Amino acid sequence: MKMWSGRFRQPLDPQFERWQRSFDFDRRLLSYELAASGAHARALKNAGVLSADELISILEGLQQIGETFSHVSQKTRDMGHPTEVVDDEAEDVHHFVEKQLVVRIGELGYKLHSGRSRNEQIATDLRLYVRAAIDELRKLLAEVCGAFSDRADQAGSAAMPAYTHLQHAEPVLVAHWLLAYVEMFLRDAERLADCRKRLNFCPLGSGAVAGATLPLDRNFMAEELEFAGPTANSMDATSDRDFMLEFVDALSLLSLHLSRWAEEMIIFSTQEFGFVRLPEAYSTGSSAMPQKKNPDLLELVRGKTGRVIGNATALMMTLKGLPLAYNKDLQETQEPLFDAADTALGLLPLVAGFMKTVEFDYPRMNEAAQSGFMNAWAGATYLVGRGVPSRLAHEQIGKAVKLCLERNCELQDLGIEELQALHPAFDEGFYDCLKPAAVLAIHDVVGGTAPARVKQGIAAARKKVEALREEVNFHAHA
Repeated sequence: MKMWSGRFRQPLDPQFERWQRSFDFDRRLLSYELAASGAHARALKNAGVLSADELISILEGLQQIGETFSHVSQKTRDMGHPTEVVDDEAEDVHHFVEKQLVVRIGELGYKLHSGRSRNEQIATDLRLYVRAAIDELRKLLAEVCGAFSDRADQAGSAAMPAYTHLQHAEPVLVAHWLLAYVEMFLRDAERLADCRKRLNFCPLGSGAVAGATLPLDRNFMAEELEFAGPTANSMDATSDRDFMLEFVDALSLLSLHLSRWAEEMIIFSTQEFGFVRLPEAYSTGSSAMPQKKNPDLLELVRGKTGRVIGNATALMMTLKGLPLAYNKDLQETQEPLFDAADTALGLLPLVAGFMKTVEFDYPRMNEAAQSGFMNAWAGATYLVGRGVPSRLAHEQIGKAVKLCLERNCELQDLGIEELQALHPAFDEGFYDCLKPAAVLAIHDVVGGTAPARVKQGIAAARKKVEALREEVNFHAHA
C-alpha cells in the first residue's frame, strides 16, 4: 500500500513508478531512519498518542528491522550500496521501514507515522548521515595528518628545492614541505567541524511544511538524536539542503588539496626529478612497456577531484531555483552527496597508506637543493647585513648570477675579486652564508624553514592531530 494512495483513482504508470523511486540509493539511510523513527515514537508516547505497550511494540519492531539488516553498517564508509536490502515495491527508505514494521507488529506499525511527514524524515536522515560522515572523515584526516607528520619527523635535516612558478626558488627542509600539506588537511578538518555545528539541528516535528499537527516535544526528539536543538523554522527545515552543499563544498576543497599533493608526487617521481620512489603496493605497470611503474593511485586521486567538484556543482544547480518548501527535485541531491562522501572516504585511507610506504631519495633532494642559485636570496640578505640597501643588494646578486650563467658555475664558485668588483661589501664571509645549513638557518621566523622552527612545527602539528583525534573520539562516544 502506498503511503499516499487514498486520493488517487488510478495506479501509477509502471515505468514512471520504477523511475521515480529513490529506494535504490536512499536505502543506505536505513540506520538513520530507524533512529529517527525511534525518537519520533517516544515523542508520540510522551504526547499521549501511543500507549506504553504500543511504544514497546514499535521500538521492538524497529530493533528487529535493524537486526535483520544489520549488514547495513552504522559506519558510513562501510555502508556503500547495500544491495541486499531489496524491496521492489518500496518507494523510499521511509516506505520500506513502514512496510517492514507492519509485517512485524501489524497495523500498529501505521500509527508510527502520526503527526509526521516524509519531508521532515528525509531532512533528518540526511543530517544524521552527513554528521556521521563528517565524524568518519575527520577521523581519517587525523590519520592522514599523522602519516605526513611522521614522515616529516623521519626526514630529519634533509633539504629539497622549493619552487615558485615551478622554478627553483629556495631550499627548504623536506619536513617543511610535508608540513604544508598537514596545514591544508587540518583546515579541511576544521571546515568539516564548522559544517557539523551548523547542520546539527533536528527537523523532526516540522511536519510537511508548517510544523507538526500533534503537540510533539521537539527538544526531546533533538536530544534523543544528539542534536544541539530543533530547527527554528519548519519551512526552512524541510527544504534546507545547505548543509549538504556546504559538506560537499568542503569535500571539494579537501579533494583539491589531495590533487595538489598527488600532482607534486607524480612530478617528483619522474626520472627527471627522482625525489620519490613509488611504492609498488600503490602502483601498476604497463601492458606494453615492461619497464614502467605508473602512479595509478596518485593519478586517480587527482582525477577524482573533478568528480567531487562536479557533485558540488550538481547540488548547486539543483537547488538554485527551488521555491519553498519541499520539492521532489530535492531527491536528486542525494546521489551527488553519497558519491562525494564515498569518494572522499575511499581516498583518505589510501593516501595515508601511500604516505607510510613511499620512499624519498634524500641524497638526490639534498643535491638538487644546492644548485640553481637557490642561495641567491641568502646572498642578498648577507649584503643587507653589511649595510647595503635591500634593492641594491638584490641587484648586485642578480649581476653575480648573470656572471655565473656566463661561466656555467654557481655563486660560491666566483672569486672574491670578481665579487668585490661588483660591490665592495663582499668579503670572505659571503661564502659561508651560501652553505646549505646557513641558507636554511636564516629563515628563522615562526613558520619558516629554519631547522629549529621546523622542529617546533612538527611538535605543533602532532599536538593539533592529537586534539583532532580527541574531538573525533568524543563524538564517537558521546
